[in-house]
Amino acid sequence: MARGDRVAFEELYRRTSPWLAVRLRRRCADEQMVAEVMQETYLAVWRAAGSFAGSGAGGSAVGWLWTIAARRLVDAFRRRAHHAEPPPAAAPHPVAPAAEEEALLATVGGDVGDALGRLAPELRDVLRAMVLDGLSVRETAVVLGLPEGTVKTRARRARIAMREALA
Repeated sequence: MARGDRVAFEELYRRTSPWLAVRLRRRCADEQMVAEVMQETYLAVWRAAGSFAGSGAGGSAVGWLWTIAARRLVDAFRRRAHHAEPPPAAAPHPVAPAAEEEALLATVGGDVGDALGRLAPELRDVLRAMVLDGLSVRETAVVLGLPEGTVKTRARRARIAMREALA
């Protein structure tokens, strides 16, 4: 893909776009915004494919893709906020765990996975955004539609709960 191989790009899109769409929809209920973010993300990936250096540093292409998408989503929320239109609320947490939640807990596993599973959903969402997605407090606040102070408080509560659970 870094050499302009469209077939490689199409394969990346085919393999990752369903997963990425689900992940974005969990953070934004506006289908049009999700579609725009997807388009912007894959355009950015195509343009910057040559700069991806994850293979040598232990990073993954999917992690790189998600980082780009998460930042594009934050930008989209900021653009919307600038135009004084409040973003639609994120979809409520389903009663049964979503596939992403199950994958997260299965990936982490062991005592850490058990501790994550016992966290309140609002704490787990903040922890996921900041630790797994690599977002800043400000970006997490925008994505989750929360004040920055609430994000900081929830992150602190999540860290304390995880520390106690793992002690």
